[in-house]
Amino acid sequence: MKHVLVIEDDHDIVDLLNIHLKDMNCSVDVAYDGATGQELAMENKYDLIVMDIMLPYIDGNSITRKIRALDVYTPIMMLTAKTEEIDKVIGLESGADDYLTKPFGIREFIARVKAIFRRSEQDERLNAIPNMQNIKVGQLKIDVGKRKITLDNKRIELTPKEFDLLVLLASHPGKSYSRDQLLSEVWGYEFAGYEHTVNSHINRLRSKIEPDLSDPIYILTTWGVGYRFNDELNVS
Repeated sequence: MKHVLVIEDDHDIVDLLNIHLKDMNCSVDVAYDGATGQELAMENKYDLIVMDIMLPYIDGNSITRKIRALDVYTPIMMLTAKTEEIDKVIGLESGADDYLTKPFGIREFIARVKAIFRRSEQDERLNAIPNMQNIKVGQLKIDVGKRKITLDNKRIELTPKEFDLLVLLASHPGKSYSRDQLLSEVWGYEFAGYEHTVNSHINRLRSKIEPDLSDPIYILTTWGVGYRFNDELNVS
């Protein structure tokens, strides 16, 4: 049984989500304000957090940043009436995994939830594979299971999506990924029109691991295509 936290101040929406999540064999905890939701998210282990952005006391983006800063990697689906593109970008870049705009169809919601669960189960299977636990490239070390990055024996703090991007690229050195492919692989579904989100994540990732931003050695640009991990480095 999956354990889901719903943080939403609209009681009608909560009742609707509660019914359908329980039909999917999920147990559901509910918070009607951001402060209570944040407390529950930090105290309990969940398989998914479904969260509105506009909440009493603490907004959804602030909650996301807070729990990600505590190395809590529970998948987060943002649920909001906001439709401006910048709001979606802020939500994704704060650490959310998905973004659904109200009003939404319940079938789409269910499909998104199932997709998130599938990705989580796939991640667990990958983490169980011994050779996926650690990747070492020069002074860069990636512990996939612990989601830990060190460079020159110093820990590097990455956001969940920065980490996922790095693991995907480093696991397939030399393979060029388009921005659309990275959106699909890392965010888990097609998110057409948000290629600049990939660019901003790559730029921040490079700023944390590259010795010289003007001449990157780990994450390279494949002109006209996208990005690749340097396959001339000794990956082990």
